[in-house]
Amino acid sequence: MRTDLIQQGTAPRITAILNLVIATAADIFRLPSSQLGADASPTNIKNWDSVEHLNLVLSLEQRFSIEFEPAEIEQMNSIGKIAELLERKLT
Repeated sequence: MRTDLIQQGTAPRITAILNLVIATAADIFRLPSSQLGADASPTNIKNWDSVEHLNLVLSLEQRFSIEFEPAEIEQMNSIGKIAELLERKLT
């Protein structure tokens, strides 16, 4: 999925961001995107441990050209919350 869709507004912004987070998480956690949704979290994704959490954070920072603060990283406890955080950071 292309990140330029977010700037162009060709899809609802939060949906585009959520889809990009899901695609990124699927790559990091080595799962099909279809197994991830907004409610996916470390409690229900076996591969989501502390190391993979940091890999997800780094991948999202690179993909969106942003940096997360330590407090923000602590709040990233589900795919949906990550998408919401990204939406706020990108506006």
